[in-house]
Amino acid sequence: MERNEYWWIKWVVIGTIGLILALMLNPFVIVPAGHRGVVMNWGAVSQNIFNEGLHWRTPIVQSVVLIDVQIQKEEVIATAASKDLQELKTLVALNYNVDPTKVNHLYQNIGLDFSARIIDPAIQEAVKSAAAKYTAEEAITKRPEVKESIKSLLKERLAKEYLILSEISIKDFDFSKSFNDAIEAKVTAEQQALQAKNVLEKSKYEAEQRIAQAKGEAEAIRIQVESISKQGGESYVQMKAIEKWDGKLPQQMIPNATVPFIELRKAEQN
Repeated sequence: MERNEYWWIKWVVIGTIGLILALMLNPFVIVPAGHRGVVMNWGAVSQNIFNEGLHWRTPIVQSVVLIDVQIQKEEVIATAASKDLQELKTLVALNYNVDPTKVNHLYQNIGLDFSARIIDPAIQEAVKSAAAKYTAEEAITKRPEVKESIKSLLKERLAKEYLILSEISIKDFDFSKSFNDAIEAKVTAEQQALQAKNVLEKSKYEAEQRIAQAKGEAEAIRIQVESISKQGGESYVQMKAIEKWDGKLPQQMIPNATVPFIELRKAEQN
């Protein structure tokens, strides 16, 4: 009777031991948000990928490697030579993520150190290829075009390595001091030339205005002369002078000078 009374103790002990062993073997795997789990069978990469959440794995046989598939940022300083052989340096920043459907291939072929093995060399290669298509000056004036060229090259290269490119930004182009001085001198010369052109245009405009004004005055005189001729010539001029005369004769007479309007009065008396 005593043995039958304590039979359950044996099963409690067995159950406890089994639970402890199960916890030690860890048959459950939790894949956190923004990650995928690469399932390994006896150390070999399988085609099975665990999505986010709780999963069962076969203890001892299976292991799981977690890989972050969230957007990641990388900044690399790249150097290259332009089409006109000017050395340029730029800081390239890109956003990318691991392809969630290809994490097993990434882990099998590249491993987890893909940033140093893939990202950095890809940026250097893309910048060199893009810079070779443009002169140093074009790299500055056509910056959006250069950016798109680098992005296109990077996107194609990273896709082959199971990485998805979201966006890139080119933070700066830096050239040698001699080239920067040459660009500054060119800009200064262009500004001075533009200023001189503006002055010339202003002078030309003012000259055209003066010519137009002179033509207008000459035309007015011509019209006035024609009008005087039509009104009787000298008689018309004398009539206009009489209209403006205040009736006073000059105090001093110049020898052989004609007294104003005398000839006109004589003509009237005759």
